[in-house]
Amino acid sequence: MKIIPKNGIEKLIFGMKQNDVTALYGKPDRNYKDEDNNVIFAYNKLKMRLTFYVEEDFKLGYIVASSPELELFGFKMINRKISEVKKDLALKGITKFTQEEFDTFENYFNEENWIIFQTEFDEVVKFEIGAIINQKDEFDWKFGKK
Repeated sequence: MKIIPKNGIEKLIFGMKQNDVTALYGKPDRNYKDEDNNVIFAYNKLKMRLTFYVEEDFKLGYIVASSPELELFGFKMINRKISEVKKDLALKGITKFTQEEFDTFENYFNEENWIIFQTEFDEVVKFEIGAIINQKDEFDWKFGKK
């Protein structure tokens, strides 16, 4: 599954509505609302959780994924050492990360591409990507753009 920085993962493009996603991947295994009333779709087979923001007319704005098939610039990430993943990304100019620690987990956040690598025991276990916010402090929706 190819990650497209600032756009989404595979055919999932930021700005899609729920019906766009179900047309591609079918009904989610779980469909619920979070504490902010955002709609969450969970797909077990894809190992992905999708967030549709209530304040943005329920557009797809965030994806959390843990499939070993995820690739960024052709590099696999899940179940690899974060040091190796960071080395691969440096070849593509992605070198700035803010690091947070909690319990046995660490997050490596790259704001420019709005991506997070979550590690446990020094290995990437989860990947998160969010829609980019532009200079006007608005979401830069990619779906439907030419």
